[in-house]
Amino acid sequence: MATRDSTAEPTWMRVAMAEHGVRRFPVGETNPRIVEYNNQTNLAGYDDKVSWCSSFANWCMAGAGVRGTGSAVARSWLDWGIALEQPVYGCIVVLSRDDPASWKGHVGFYLRHDAEDIFLFGGNQLDEVRELAYPVASVLSYRWPQSF
Repeated sequence: MATRDSTAEPTWMRVAMAEHGVRRFPVGETNPRIVEYNNQTNLAGYDDKVSWCSSFANWCMAGAGVRGTGSAVARSWLDWGIALEQPVYGCIVVLSRDDPASWKGHVGFYLRHDAEDIFLFGGNQLDEVRELAYPVASVLSYRWPQSF
């Protein structure tokens, strides 16, 4: 069983943080690193012009020896691992995007939060691997792997 020890950094966070600054290339070019992220999902072979937040999360988990969802759909993480009542550093955070009832979403790794915003580290955040704030109200679930 994966531990949720708040003093230990999850292995996948070291993998994720090492990718800080990887970004989408301009039209006409493709970042091969993002293609690698997509190869961990059903977007295998796609360029960096598609939504790749879930591809990045899957790639980071794979790099830490943890099975992800294998899906490029952010909300696929809603059925992965175990649900947490409260977030812990490094947990997967699934967000709604646009309409909370739609299939659209975003996924990233939890860093911290305040009363209004949740701060995630993830891919495809302003076209880059970086930290970004999102409204706490958009959180659908906090997830943790069942085991390593």
